[in-house]
Amino acid sequence: MLIALLFPFLAAALLALPVREKRDLIVRLSALVPLGLLSFFIYNSQQTPTMQRNAWLRDMPVSLDLYFDGLSFLFILLITGIGTAIFVYAGAYMKGHAYSQRLMAFLMLFMGAMLGVVLSDNLIALFVFWELTSISSFFLIGFNNENEASRKSALTALAVTGSGGLVMLIGFIGLGEVAGTYSIQEIIAQRDAVVNHTAYGWITGLILFGAITKSAQFPFHFWLPGAMKAPTPVSAYLHSATMVKAGIYLIARLTPALGDTPFWNQTLLVLGGVTMLYAAFQSLFHKDMKSILAYSTVSALGILVFLLGIGTSASILAASVFILVHGLYKATLFLVTGIVDHETGSRDVSQLSGLRKVMLPVAIAGLLAAISNAGIPPSFGFIGKDLIYEATELKGHLLTALAVLTNIFLLVAGFLAGWKPFAGPLQPEHQKVHLPEMAMWLPPLLLASLGILFGLFPQLIEKTIVAPVFQSISGTAFTGHLALWHGFNFVLLLSSITIVGGLVLYFIIKPSTALNSFIVKSEKFGPKVILTGIANGFDLFARLYTKFFQNGYLRYYIIFIMLTLIGLLGFEMWHYTTLETNNRLATEVTFYEGVTIFILLVSVVIIVFSQSRLASVAALGVMGLAICIVFVFYSAPDLAMTQFTIDTLTVILFVLVLYKLPKFIPLRFTPHHIRDAVIALGFGALISILTLEVLTKNVNREISEFYAANSYVLAKGKNVVNVILVDFRGADTIVEIAVLSIAAIGVFSLLKLRLPKKERIE
Repeated sequence: MLIALLFPFLAAALLALPVREKRDLIVRLSALVPLGLLSFFIYNSQQTPTMQRNAWLRDMPVSLDLYFDGLSFLFILLITGIGTAIFVYAGAYMKGHAYSQRLMAFLMLFMGAMLGVVLSDNLIALFVFWELTSISSFFLIGFNNENEASRKSALTALAVTGSGGLVMLIGFIGLGEVAGTYSIQEIIAQRDAVVNHTAYGWITGLILFGAITKSAQFPFHFWLPGAMKAPTPVSAYLHSATMVKAGIYLIARLTPALGDTPFWNQTLLVLGGVTMLYAAFQSLFHKDMKSILAYSTVSALGILVFLLGIGTSASILAASVFILVHGLYKATLFLVTGIVDHETGSRDVSQLSGLRKVMLPVAIAGLLAAISNAGIPPSFGFIGKDLIYEATELKGHLLTALAVLTNIFLLVAGFLAGWKPFAGPLQPEHQKVHLPEMAMWLPPLLLASLGILFGLFPQLIEKTIVAPVFQSISGTAFTGHLALWHGFNFVLLLSSITIVGGLVLYFIIKPSTALNSFIVKSEKFGPKVILTGIANGFDLFARLYTKFFQNGYLRYYIIFIMLTLIGLLGFEMWHYTTLETNNRLATEVTFYEGVTIFILLVSVVIIVFSQSRLASVAALGVMGLAICIVFVFYSAPDLAMTQFTIDTLTVILFVLVLYKLPKFIPLRFTPHHIRDAVIALGFGALISILTLEVLTKNVNREISEFYAANSYVLAKGKNVVNVILVDFRGADTIVEIAVLSIAAIGVFSLLKLRLPKKERIE
């Protein structure tokens, strides 16, 4: 499994290589990767559940353990199965595009990240792949980077999903610490200890926050419609079948560990219920086919959260089926939308009609998807909708009414996007529209046909897909039976009401500019505006904060640092420092020490009061050398040599920098000098008191003794300080070297910078 997981990343790296010749062929052949992965996981599906342990960071609780069970298999089918259709479609859709290879590389990277999410058993590894989906989707949504709207949508999606992921990470860490393990399966085994822990509430809340932002639940739903600026293959792949369902996967995966509690169930029930009705209603007022599908996708995700929130066996079964139902029909509708846009240049359903006369296979695919979306027999969607009603029926009439109303709205949305552009007379401007190549219309037709096939023969997937998913989430075996017909009952009545009510509403509602303007105006008071206002306020605060503290003057930076240290350390020492008399401190001052200190003090006076810059620099060097001598007196020759080198270089650099400055400094005492003197004296006094406090305390030599005893044994070095820097704390040293290297490159760039006179800042 590990090789299968890493393979898409390798393919993405190869696709990223610049190739000018046969670019379209390479793009089309990339579909073999998801097809091969689909075949691999289908072949190994009989071996579920399977755990494959792979060490990653041995000194940290991070491993690349992979767990393959029914729930993973369902999402892998969506990722690789629908992914194969998308890759085939994208090869034709992006034909001739200069950056088609780049798009496929990002799609491949995203596919690998999603596989990592659904296969990872370790919470930290799952988070790494989770954030990688956000990063790759950022590049996919912003693929048309010349378009400002695309860039803005990509940033919005990254901000919402990325911040949600960081919040979720805190919850993951809390969950791992409470359970004593970061393995999801081991956490599930300790469910009682986790649920009964005092931190259960905030851990669950943080994790759910990450899940609902990823799956576009209210009030964070707005990023998904905005992401429709991406090319159609991206919308079909990310926003119907894969990325947005990552949150659903996480909720389903952690249900055995955190679910079946009032907090968990009620939170999901409220969030899902509000989202599914609100978004379904929103979908009725849009004219753009992508916008309609975006809001209907948000509503479908709300239904899944709603079902998982109910938490019964019936609702878990309904969710297990609906995940597949929605993936099939929604991917089809997005692909159909892309074909319509590709061939006509429009996605406005109020202006499109009659396209069935020139694109019959596409029209059939759209109609079949709309039927499955509506839950009309004999589609697989009919089975899924019946299961939803069975789940809500057991929980009361209010939830059932909410589900019926939502499905009525979704039926209208499905027919608006899937059938309306093909119904009625063909518009004159579309007389010359033609059917695209087979690679574009065959994938949506196959996906839509599966929605009908699984409805007619649900036994094809009952034991192989649905039952294992149900068992993974609920922890119990599936003993029921999927069937298209259950006789005349209350659920059939609800389905009939949904179909009739939805069709009536479809013929009543006519998409128009007036309706679209109404919903656009209402969004001025929606969560997007509120959250955007909060973000803008934070941005304003950051600008003011930065303008005050990061104003470009080095002297102010030093003042802020000094004042912060004086405040924090002074407050701490005021309360807790008690200097004690210690005879060790009152040792005799030798003649050499006295002379050295005298030289040091004279150097300080010269630095402060000299009017010559060169004399100040020379005195600064003398002061550094005096400190070197002090180090030698106290048996620290290594520090003395280091200090000597640094001071020598500092003096040389100072002389080079000051070469073109005036030689003399006007000595005028101003309030600024008094301020600086007070801060300097205060900081010096603070450090002196801190040093005396340290010297009066008993020293714990355990660490120093360890380094002294092991420097030569473990690192083969006799110089303890060098061994600590290079071996024991090698990572710190590497980072410091990297920082200094970056700073050196920056300084070199500034030295080489030659601006035109008109661009120079006086």
